[in-house]
Order: sequence, then C-alpha cells, then structure tokens
Amino acid sequence: MSEVEEVLRELAPQVLGALVRRYEQFDACEDAVQEAMLDAAVQWPEQGLPGNPRGWLVTVASRRVIDQIRSEHARRRREESVSAGESTAPAADEERPGDQDDTLTLLFLCCHPALSQPSQLALTLRAVGGLTTAQIAGAFLVPEATMAQRISRAKQRIKATGVPFAMPPADERGERLRVVLHVLYLIFNEGYTATSGPELHRAELTGEAIRLTRAVRRLLPDDGEVAGLLALMLLTEARRPARTGPDGRLIPLAEQDRGLWDRRLIEEGVELVTTALSTGAVGPYQLQAAIAAVHDEAPTAGETDWPQVLALYGVLSRIEDNPVVTLNQAVAVAMVHGPRAGLDLLERLASDERMARHHRLASVRAHLLEMDGDTDAATAEYRAAARLTTSLPEQRYLEDRASRLS
Repeated sequence: MSEVEEVLRELAPQVLGALVRRYEQFDACEDAVQEAMLDAAVQWPEQGLPGNPRGWLVTVASRRVIDQIRSEHARRRREESVSAGESTAPAADEERPGDQDDTLTLLFLCCHPALSQPSQLALTLRAVGGLTTAQIAGAFLVPEATMAQRISRAKQRIKATGVPFAMPPADERGERLRVVLHVLYLIFNEGYTATSGPELHRAELTGEAIRLTRAVRRLLPDDGEVAGLLALMLLTEARRPARTGPDGRLIPLAEQDRGLWDRRLIEEGVELVTTALSTGAVGPYQLQAAIAAVHDEAPTAGETDWPQVLALYGVLSRIEDNPVVTLNQAVAVAMVHGPRAGLDLLERLASDERMARHHRLASVRAHLLEMDGDTDAATAEYRAAARLTTSLPEQRYLEDRASRLS
C-alpha cells in the first residue's frame, strides 16, 4: 500500500464522521467522501500530500455535499444560508487531527442490525475502510454493479430507518459492539480462506480487517474481546506465508514449514491475549486467540499441547456453543482421546442443518476416519467435501487426499 493510500484509508472514517455530524445525511456524505478520496488519489501522488490532508478532504467533500443540497433543494435552511452567501464548508485548518474520531460511531452505524450481513460487510469496507466499490467487488469476486447496488441499498436502508449518527445507548452498546466485532471477524475469515475462486487468500481483506480492528482497539483499549479478536487475527495471519506451496496448493497446519511463520505477529498476538485473559472477563475471541497461541508456540506439530487445546475448547463450548466450535473441538478430542472419540462428537452435527451441507464437516470426518485407518470411508468423505466446497485450492487439496488414499 502506498503512502497516499495509507493516509486515505486512515482518514476516511474521520472525514466521513465530520461531514455526517455537520450535514446529517449519511448517503450524500459517503458519496462525497468517496469522490474527494478519488480526487486525492489522482492529485496527491503528483502534487504531494497537503499540509493538512484531513482538512483538504473535509473541504472538498463538503463542497460536494453543498452542491448536492443546492441541486436537490433537500434542506431549505442550508439552501437559504448558501443563497445568502454564508459558506458552510469548513476551512482547511478547521478540522485538526485531534478532533473527534468517529470511527467507532461509523462502525456501529454500518453494522446496524437493520442491515443484512452482506450489507454490513460491504458498507463497513467502503465507509470505514475507505475501499472503492470496485475494490470491494474484486475482493468478494462479484460484479462491480452488483456490489454498487448492495451498497446503495444499505445506505437507503439507513436513510429509511432514520438510524441516528450517534453511539448506541449504554444498555445496547455491548451487544452492538459484538456485532461490529463479528463483522470484522467475517471480513478477516473471507480473506484468510476465500469461500470461492482460484485463490486461497485475499490479503487485502485480512489486512483491512486487522487495520480496522487495530482502530477499534485504539478507541477501546480496555476491552478484552477487542484485544482478543486482534490477537486471533494476528496469530492466524502469522501462518499465511506457509499455508500454500509455490504452486498455490494448500498446506495443512501439521505439514507447514513453521520457519515461514511471522514471529513478529506471533509475539504481538501472544502478548495481547495473555494480557487480555489476565485482566477481565473471558470471552470467545480471547479463547480462540489462546488456542491459536498454543498452536503458534509449538516448535513442531508433534509438540502441540493438545490437552491444553482441548481444555480451552471445553471452556469455549460452554460460553459459545455452536457447530463450528464443536467441529474444531472434535479434532482436539481425537488428538487426545483417539479418532473414534472425535467421530462420536461429530455425530452431534449430523442432524444440524447449518452443517449438513458444509464441506468442513465432511473434511474433518474424512481426516478422523483416515486417522482411524478406515481409508475407504475417508476417501468417500474427502470426495464429498471436495464436491461441496467452492474454493478451488480447498477442492484440489481434498481431491489429492482422496487420490492418495484410494
């Protein structure tokens, strides 16, 4: 990422927040900020960064909002003030870096429960992340027109429901923060293991998820779950260089060259989760980060402390019992108590509609059957998993495993 791109991504939510507080029109302000950022992306590389980049963006975007207000006659009071010659655009030095940072307020708005999950993801990346519609569409492998419609519908939904640009009431804040963290978690996961397409990773999404989570951490430094989510992302991202071979083939955790793992990210993640676990109530992201830390700190796959991993999954399943936790817990059970015990735990998921057609259930079952020596059943499950996934690298890996056994 170039210096200009880095500055624009950092300033996007701050500039949008300043405009929405001033003009109270999220959709118009968001469009204006995007246009101002495009202008900056063209001009700044040639002319150099202005003395006050934030003030520059606020001024340019404000003028665009005012132009729209004039043309639509949407706000009579502002129309009259403009007609009277009163400028409502801030001076370039009016917005200083120390002014209010609205990043968290914007995240709450973009992740409002009134929006669908796909809309939350897209709007967060555009309004808070500063990505263009084309960049978001490319990351999710959908046509730009489709993503543009999704973002437009999300903004219209916010306008129609009258969602205020303000922090949620104190009694709603915890639940709303949970939604924000879940959206960031989903963005990271889509980047780390893409659900479809020829590539296993989409580094622009993992990078953006980490950057946004760091921003939330900066604003909420005492929240253990924010720290836990950031730690989980860092500890997981640290393994990315070893997850694929030169030909793009997926390499499972047990077979990865751990010398390729990013030790700097591991050290930061371990420190974050260690501090978080010792200072407050334990939450699911902290526990997942602790599990990731156990894996990352093992010198070899054979030296992984599986009893500790299993114990952590036991705590996690009591706090957040869901099929994905059970799926991962089954692997830990198998490593400690044998593959048959893990397969018995998987039986709980056989009738769960959320997992019945998910390739990960079939792939984990295949792995445990292979550990148990039932190669015929394992082969059938690997092939079933390959048919269910839409990720080409995962499909190729699963087919390879089946061919190796048959």
